[in-house]
Amino acid sequence: MLMSQDDHLRAAKRLDHAEEAGHQIGCFSQDYPAMTMVDAYAIQSAWVDLKLAAGRRVDGRKIGLTSRAMQNQLGIDIPDSGILFDDMFFDNGATVPKGRFIEPRVEAEIAFIMASDLHGADATPEAVLAATEAVAPALEILDTRIFRKDPVTGQPRTVLDTIADNAANAGIVLGAERHDPSTVNLAWVGAILKRGAIVEETGLGAGVLGDPLISMVWLAERLAEHGDYIRAGEVVLSGSFVRAVEAPSGSSFVADFGDFGSVSCAFE
Repeated sequence: MLMSQDDHLRAAKRLDHAEEAGHQIGCFSQDYPAMTMVDAYAIQSAWVDLKLAAGRRVDGRKIGLTSRAMQNQLGIDIPDSGILFDDMFFDNGATVPKGRFIEPRVEAEIAFIMASDLHGADATPEAVLAATEAVAPALEILDTRIFRKDPVTGQPRTVLDTIADNAANAGIVLGAERHDPSTVNLAWVGAILKRGAIVEETGLGAGVLGDPLISMVWLAERLAEHGDYIRAGEVVLSGSFVRAVEAPSGSSFVADFGDFGSVSCAFE
């Protein structure tokens, strides 16, 4: 069954209700076996429109599925992207209220803070550097309004479900440090991600398509295909270089980026 615009809107409303109610829903890829990546982004776009109509503001973007391990696991060869709204930003060291998210996980990333617009036609690593005000350590909080594995069929969600679900994005925590990206070799920026006292993950920026600058180029080019662009003032999460770590109630996280800085949060 092919998806129509009405189907896209119905799916977006289901996601919105799931988020508000704090429960998960089944996979769209099972409801619509002929679903495509175009459909997935159309659902995400319809969901974004619902958020904007409710008074939210777009303050940034996220890039996901940038590591080869994740791409191989899902059988794809490209990243995905989503939207960061104003209410997704948490202060460094903040405690996330209980019940804010359904099934949160945490990743360590490098965030780009944009000084000027970046259009796909200008998408080169040099153009990214010229358009960037600063880079900063960050945590991305993932959440999923769609079951990771369908409780009835046992089938896992696909990348199409993830894209439709805003690339699984739910929150961002920015560290206090700011760096001129032209003075930092981002491929060698690393982080130690701890949950409590336990080191859960370590990684380097090179895990993001070889260099986070490359993931920024990819996003600019993808947005250009749809007449969109990265705007001045937006914050862009360039992609995780560590595995997503579960964040149950009562857990706390610190991502230590060494000289690059640190960022932390906790979950009530």
